[in-house]
Amino acid sequence: MKIAVAGGGVAGSYFANLIKDAYEVAVFERQKCENFRAICAWGTSKHEMRRLAGRIGLNFDEYILHEGKEMIVKLPDEGEFSIKLKGLCTFNKKKFILDMHSRLKVYYGVDVKNAKLTNFDLIVDATGFHRALLPRIARDYYIPTVEYLVKYSSPPIEDFYLMPLTHLGGYLWYFPLSNNLAHVGVGDYFNRHREALNEFITRYPGEVIDIVGRPVRIAPPHLCNPIVSDGVVGLGESIGTVHPVIGEGIIPGMQCAELLARSVEEGVEQYPIKVLKSFSVFYTIFQFIRKVHNSSFNYLRDFRLLLSPYIYMKLREDRFGMKIRLKDWLRIVESYRKGRTATKI
Repeated sequence: MKIAVAGGGVAGSYFANLIKDAYEVAVFERQKCENFRAICAWGTSKHEMRRLAGRIGLNFDEYILHEGKEMIVKLPDEGEFSIKLKGLCTFNKKKFILDMHSRLKVYYGVDVKNAKLTNFDLIVDATGFHRALLPRIARDYYIPTVEYLVKYSSPPIEDFYLMPLTHLGGYLWYFPLSNNLAHVGVGDYFNRHREALNEFITRYPGEVIDIVGRPVRIAPPHLCNPIVSDGVVGLGESIGTVHPVIGEGIIPGMQCAELLARSVEEGVEQYPIKVLKSFSVFYTIFQFIRKVHNSSFNYLRDFRLLLSPYIYMKLREDRFGMKIRLKDWLRIVESYRKGRTATKI
């Protein structure tokens, strides 16, 4: 069986590594090898990544750049509080992906929309937000983001820093890397991301080495139909496996790859059902965040939806790499759902 994977990011590369010994697999990557960039923040939890990386013979600890002890969460006009971390880290995402590539047949600089992939038995769309080979989603939801790679002479913040934006539209993040480098970015549904990021950089100036701007899909798999279409099967962000509140897609994308790898053996007909079941909580969380965005959230009527992100993460603290407390979540929701103006960082 010959399988083509369109997209050499984390999800596509991980899936190809999972099946490479059983099938003939080729990866087609849009970026050129010499200019390859691992897009978006490099934050994840070491516990689940150890398990995932171990399945393909990689030692995740070798890629860790910074392991956090606490995350400072800044609230406008209400001070700040800290969240105890238990495995949240940044890692060398680019090296991790390229090490996965080194075990595969990868064709760089290929636009899969124009590539002839007719001689493959199965084509996997792992092109992320672009969803290059699957039909367009009827009603998509996404958050615009921009991120800077910043070099500091002396880092202004020693550990993880987060500032949710008003109306739960998104948040600003500061993720330490190594050698005085940090990823500083903002994603916001209401398009205030560039203003918030520029304010942070003005307050904490450093040398901006790289800039990446891209949208992040928060529409869950239930809204990303079709998942399979005309011999093409979706994987990762192309079918909405991104946490709708925190925008995390690395681990969900790799978990989705595990589902697809098992489904190839059993037949991909059941794959969409497995995806919808495994990521059903993302649909519940998405319902909550949409109600906040369009100002239709009601505490009494929607209390179950309010608790869904908390319960999901509380039961998986090691998976998310942090201590989850209900009072922290309620404080964030109450502070931002009213749409107060976010000002100073």
